[in-house]
Amino acid sequence: MLCRGGSSFLSGHSGCMLLFVFGFLSLVFLQTEAATKKYQFDVQVSNVSRLCHAKPIVTVNGQFPGPTIYAREGDRVIVNVSNHAQYNMSIHWHGLKQYANGWADGPAYITQCPIQTGSNYVYDFNVTGQRGTLWWHAHILWLRATVYGAIVILPKQGTPYPFPKPDKEHVLVFGEWWHGDVEEIVKQGNAMGLPPNMSDAHTINGKPDTYAMEVEQGKKYLLRIANAALNDELFFAVAGHNMTVVEIDAVYTKPFTTSAILIAPGQTTNVLVYANRVPGRYFMAVRPFQDVPIPVDNKTATAILQYKGIPNTVLPSLPQLPSPNDTAYALSYNNKLRSLNTPNFPANVPLKVDRKLLFTVGLGKSVCPTCINGTRLSASLNNITFVMPQTGLLQAHYENMKGVFTPDFPDKPPRAFNYTGAPLTANLFTSHGTRLSKIAFNSTVELVIQDTNLLSVESHPFHLHGYNFFVVGTGIGNFNPAKDPANYNLVDPPERNTVGVPTGGWSAIRFRADNPGVWFFHCHLELHTGWGLKTAFVVEDGPGKDQAVRLPPKDLPPC
Repeated sequence: MLCRGGSSFLSGHSGCMLLFVFGFLSLVFLQTEAATKKYQFDVQVSNVSRLCHAKPIVTVNGQFPGPTIYAREGDRVIVNVSNHAQYNMSIHWHGLKQYANGWADGPAYITQCPIQTGSNYVYDFNVTGQRGTLWWHAHILWLRATVYGAIVILPKQGTPYPFPKPDKEHVLVFGEWWHGDVEEIVKQGNAMGLPPNMSDAHTINGKPDTYAMEVEQGKKYLLRIANAALNDELFFAVAGHNMTVVEIDAVYTKPFTTSAILIAPGQTTNVLVYANRVPGRYFMAVRPFQDVPIPVDNKTATAILQYKGIPNTVLPSLPQLPSPNDTAYALSYNNKLRSLNTPNFPANVPLKVDRKLLFTVGLGKSVCPTCINGTRLSASLNNITFVMPQTGLLQAHYENMKGVFTPDFPDKPPRAFNYTGAPLTANLFTSHGTRLSKIAFNSTVELVIQDTNLLSVESHPFHLHGYNFFVVGTGIGNFNPAKDPANYNLVDPPERNTVGVPTGGWSAIRFRADNPGVWFFHCHLELHTGWGLKTAFVVEDGPGKDQAVRLPPKDLPPC
């Protein structure tokens, strides 16, 4: 139309040509700014051997770990998950906010019913306002023991990293390995009311001791690290090399140099390693941090950082890892984490709080006639052991179904006590229910997560779906609401999606509830999640058209 009729400043062929060029450049600009990335995930059983033990495991596309998803900030990602395994399946895109789109979040029976054997489901989501390293994993049963992989979100085209540009990047995903069938091991433990047998090894990129990474002297390497271990917080170090922490949970942080990092299950970290040492072969190693006398797989997994041109006959040197019970190092490391807090990456910490919550973390017992002593171990928040529904909670909320859950999770424990005092071993029975916490849209929330000495104190990595939050405070002992908030960091606290609550201590987080839907909140130790250490937030719709939960997709799996 415009080419035919012209305009006040365009006429004839020159006007058509200018419009064509303008349109072409606009198309190129849009393509460089946003793209659609499509992936096919075939969930299937594959035979894998580690440490001379071969067994069939559930994989994605036959890979262990699974494929890495690559996207840029602003991209649309479409993942078609086809389930060919004997187990029902769901995939969670850990750390992606999924604004108003909980249907793509993935936890089974929370935002969707699982994908049945022989069926498929398309996860369709936008990567908005996020960049860095995240990860994905199965979110049903203990299947994330083998079904997991990394997510790499690159900045928009032309946007540099806020740290020295690396010469190369490597993805490192930590995990665990069981010689036996993990699901059968869990069933045996549940039948007896006891924890299942611990894993037999830790792994780096699916291998306990054979993964290798080649580097060149004088170059910089960005290590994109995710801890996919089910139950272990891990120390990681590289022999002879310090690391510069530049990102946590896909949020840039103020860089600092350290000899070893600490990474809890569910967390991700990016570090820069400068290959400026004497050329040789160096071990990278992970081993668990556990500062209470609870049995864990204490084996160290290793990989090789090898300078180019160095023969494999050169013996690597081992790194100096902190002791497995080095609480002081763990606390010191976490205290160094800060948000970048610059005009381009502001730390928008809520200063005014509309809703204050206190959740106590406890271990307890539940009646189990078939178990040893007639009881099984349970876990609870505010003395409530969460009961998984048989219908997706988001669907129940969206369709206003009755009888699936109650929105009455308490804002504080039923009674106050000396949470971290002498161990309490009596009256450990918990109440059970599918009780959720209802939150008004756009309200600001402060949640204090308090460990307790019910049976034993223990550290807990808590993950909130659908949000990042700011860790404004942490401490050892009982949280004191009259004194501790005065020491909060409200300027540049670390922004995360998974926070480690210290053993016998507390962590305080703040976030703005601006993402409507039902969002899972749980301990990322799979053992504790299975015991009921979880709940969910129901965030109400906002007043705007784009501030309400989207329509459910047509292929949403049925229960």
